[in-house]
Amino acid sequence: MRIAVAGATGNIGSLTVAALERDGHEVVRISRSAGVDLRTGEGLDAALTGVDAVVDATNIAAADRDRTVDLFGAMTRTLLDAEARAGVRHHVLLSIVGIADIEGNAHYAGKREQERLVTEGPVPWTIVPATQFHDFAEMVAGWAEQDGVATIAPLLVQPIAPQDVADVLAEIAAGAPQGRYADLAGPETQDLVDMARRTHQARGRDVRLVPTWSGVFGVEMAGNALLPGDRVRIAPTTFEEWLAKSV
Repeated sequence: MRIAVAGATGNIGSLTVAALERDGHEVVRISRSAGVDLRTGEGLDAALTGVDAVVDATNIAAADRDRTVDLFGAMTRTLLDAEARAGVRHHVLLSIVGIADIEGNAHYAGKREQERLVTEGPVPWTIVPATQFHDFAEMVAGWAEQDGVATIAPLLVQPIAPQDVADVLAEIAAGAPQGRYADLAGPETQDLVDMARRTHQARGRDVRLVPTWSGVFGVEMAGNALLPGDRVRIAPTTFEEWLAKSV
């Protein structure tokens, strides 16, 4: 098949490109570095010529809520409209587990807007909600680290390896649209603070972690809020396995 990946140079996008090519598909990379701009639509019609399916793994840095929703919405509308013109038969959106019930997070609001546009849009679709990635704890701690100290929310998560997410996206893109897919999660629940501590230890870094709800993530994300529901697909790679390979 001829499959396009939006966000092809990002963490999940680049892995999805590799997974699709490994499986024998022709991949079209949708990114500004490839001359395709989802904000303006530049190069998009040409890129989608003959494309059977599109995987949307785009991401943006969350600013304030309204701007984040506007950016996600504008890019998604531009992409879906171009897909409809090109006759694309399947739109696959990577989303996040648990976003429907969390109001205070700007990024989650943007992802909800993406989901709304996809479900109401003109192209048959599959939405794949995934849990946080194995590198999430290190990234979150890095946002707040100053002088060897980092604040971090004590979130309960069931993290998944980025490669496992990419493999599932490639698999789904090659098949028929499925609507809302099962929650995609790793094999074990983890505490985000402990994940950050173990990652820093593996990297040989000495960072003092201060658990708090006063940062980016509020108490509405405590408890089971970020864990998968009853309908779940468990990916194989544990956090320990991922960490050993990443080091």
